[in-house]
Amino acid sequence: MEKIGLFYGSDTGNTENIALKIREKISKENVYVIDMYDATIEEFSKYDKIILGLSTWHDGQLQSDWDTFFEEFKEVDFTGKKVALFGLGDQYVYCDYFIDGVGIIGEVVLANGGTIVGKWSTEGYEHTESKAELEEGTFLGLAIDEDNQFDQTDERVATWVVQIKKEFPL
Repeated sequence: MEKIGLFYGSDTGNTENIALKIREKISKENVYVIDMYDATIEEFSKYDKIILGLSTWHDGQLQSDWDTFFEEFKEVDFTGKKVALFGLGDQYVYCDYFIDGVGIIGEVVLANGGTIVGKWSTEGYEHTESKAELEEGTFLGLAIDEDNQFDQTDERVATWVVQIKKEFPL
């Protein structure tokens, strides 16, 4: 199995927990987890298969480590790379910005030559707007709402991992 780089940013620990669940379901040996706090632009070149995870804060802002790294992130060459995205948000309190961070970083991946895998249906979510919904009815990646639908997280992660294993392929 090829190496996979799983890059995440987490302020409260929720995104880190989801990243570790994803790693557990794919492969502890082949998935390398990188906290965006410690990430460098060079690390992205080590992997042809990448998973990116973050939460969206307030009115559509990137998680703090992603926000700090964002100007460098815009310089990453994703040509020939397959990228899966996952995001955390609150679909009720921040219904106009639900997982916007996925859309913000996903647009960079697409603009810089990457292929996005692991798109996820919007069915079962009650949001009004999302930058992650480039196509109506589909998020650019897995959507997790630990505030309101925590009871669905494990099933969603398991289903999504099966999907990205096929789409990477692994």
